[in-house]
Amino acid sequence: MTAAERAYALSVADSGEDRRQAIILEQLPQVYHIATRIHERLPRHVPLEDLVHEGVLGLMAALSNFDNSKQVQFQTYAGFRIRGAILDSLRKMDWASRPLRAKGRRVTNAIAELVAALGRQPSEQEIADHLGMPVAKLQRLLADLDGLMLLGQESFAPYDHSETQDLIETAPSKGDDDPFAQCLRGEVQGELAKSIALLSEREQLLLSLYYREELTMREVAEVIGVKQSRASQIHSMILLKLKAALSHVRQPHVPHGREHTAPTTTGTTRMTHA
Repeated sequence: MTAAERAYALSVADSGEDRRQAIILEQLPQVYHIATRIHERLPRHVPLEDLVHEGVLGLMAALSNFDNSKQVQFQTYAGFRIRGAILDSLRKMDWASRPLRAKGRRVTNAIAELVAALGRQPSEQEIADHLGMPVAKLQRLLADLDGLMLLGQESFAPYDHSETQDLIETAPSKGDDDPFAQCLRGEVQGELAKSIALLSEREQLLLSLYYREELTMREVAEVIGVKQSRASQIHSMILLKLKAALSHVRQPHVPHGREHTAPTTTGTTRMTHA
């Protein structure tokens, strides 16, 4: 029995709802996939089985709340709820320290300063030199920051430290916004597309594999020919570069739990969930 199946068995009683159980069992691979992708970006002390358990609870909630009249496939809707349930449970842990968050802002600010001075995206060596630390230390910091940004515990931009949104994971919504919010959303998406285009070919490939193709970080690492830990570091640096590039664009506030559209490396959008 897999971890997802064990979590499901512990979470539900035998109610005789065969169809309901069949749907849930059918979606358990998606629970495990989402939990695995999230777990790859977290500290090692966070158990994968705990994430799977929370994902199963999110899946059950999705089945209870799904509206068949909407033109959305259940698998897509369930994915939003599974991911949201896992991230909600992790945010409650609040394992990230204030010093780590401050270090994340330091790196973002350093990147922005170097871009202004150099007129291009800086290398890891240039960022490390600007911060006065060895490249190896910067890379270890990037690994910690990747999980921090995943949970939305790293401020989005210097202008508003109350914002706590992951850049790629929670791009602006396409809801019934007022004209001003629509203008802001279009500006953010346009600037994000421009910033992605300035990334290296390998960085753009990593974004495409992870966000569009939805590969795990382990699978991404195999494709680009690096270790998984290195792929995670590169991913974190990409997000910091993009965040620094968008620091002058003010995003409208996105209420927690809403569905969003996230830009991909080709300028198109796909649905995701905070």
